[in-house]
Amino acid sequence: MEKIRVLIADDHAVLRAGLRILINTQPDMVVVAEAGDGIEAVEQATHSHPDVAVMDITMPATSGIQAIEQIRQACPRTQILVLTMHDDTAYLRSALAAGASGYVVKKSADSELISAIHAVHRGQMFVDLASSSGAIQEALLNRSSKEPIRPGDAKSLLSQRERAVLTLVAQGYTNQEVADRLCLSVKTIETYRMRLAEKLELRTRADLTRYALEIGLIGPGKFSPGENAG
Repeated sequence: MEKIRVLIADDHAVLRAGLRILINTQPDMVVVAEAGDGIEAVEQATHSHPDVAVMDITMPATSGIQAIEQIRQACPRTQILVLTMHDDTAYLRSALAAGASGYVVKKSADSELISAIHAVHRGQMFVDLASSSGAIQEALLNRSSKEPIRPGDAKSLLSQRERAVLTLVAQGYTNQEVADRLCLSVKTIETYRMRLAEKLELRTRADLTRYALEIGLIGPGKFSPGENAG
């Protein structure tokens, strides 16, 4: 019996070890490569061409979202299964837009991961609906599995102006500073921030900053010493 070849990408070595044991004990699966960051994940996928890549989306070097897009380009036959701590719509939408076929929250990995690997390997979509919010279920239902995957789709969920506002907000600028830089009124910036909150379902500056990091709008070290209030 031909086994499903799996790549594990996560920056926590202990978690990778646990996943390796879980997967290798399955009669029809084998771990063929591991990676500790986004860049290494792309390199290992390109080298080993796994059937399924089990990936976190919060990793150093490059974001998991960017790594998904690059793996889909380099290895179109590799199915991507996101295994993450993020149980919210914004990350799910970005992962699916980047090319992922599945999304499992880490807290339910012991009960759902193997089923998820089988599903995405068969070309099916899999989202951990049992432990995910209703909004995540809605995001899955709204996504057509026949949509073409294009590099950068995770960012294209937002308009150019929304990306500009998100980038500056995530860098720590106040509404007034964002307005000055974009030559807009403070009220207009407040409206854009409201749209971002509604579209991404992320309410705080910290949530927006994490999201901007994950989709590659900003990188570590690009933060302004501006105020931290929302």
